[in-house]
Amino acid sequence: MLQELLSGYHLILGSGSPRRRKLLQEMGLVFEVRAPAVDENFPDTLAGAEIPNFIARSKAKALENSLGAGDILLTADTVVLHKGRLLGKPAGAAEAEDMLFSLSDSWHEVITSVCGTKQDRQLLLHETTRVRFRKLRKEEIAYYVSQFQPWDKAGAYGIQEWIGLVGIKEIRGSYTNVVGLPTAGVYELLRAMAS
Repeated sequence: MLQELLSGYHLILGSGSPRRRKLLQEMGLVFEVRAPAVDENFPDTLAGAEIPNFIARSKAKALENSLGAGDILLTADTVVLHKGRLLGKPAGAAEAEDMLFSLSDSWHEVITSVCGTKQDRQLLLHETTRVRFRKLRKEEIAYYVSQFQPWDKAGAYGIQEWIGLVGIKEIRGSYTNVVGLPTAGVYELLRAMAS
């Protein structure tokens, strides 16, 4: 079991995301949280998975000097791509509503990159999930944005929240990836880091 493999290590989650914390807890893992203060800007030459790869590595770089010999650090970043456009975290209600209107009745991609870092080693993975919303009504979008205030979520929604429960028609790929952490991939990455 993974917990036994990790028994000689100290696992650190380099993220302030309550969703990532909950997913690791549900995997039965014991870990410390250290949320790095990182500028999430990236070179405009990057596209697709290169973007969350870059940001996940940047988060690791911000914490790597604090790592001890037995530490394993996990950092991650999630982006939403729709018709070639990157949908980040909305600045406010108007932008959140605009994002959800654009996602309505169409497919988009959610890409999460996870970086595992030890003093002498780094592994990186990314996973892509395709998500399709049904046609969302204006009042549904307004209700969700006002009640759930999705300011900390790429693409202005949480799949595990009300809008995901009533609005998502189809998903291809990992559900937990859309929540913010592809847990099956993280399991394999941590096994590799601990071996």
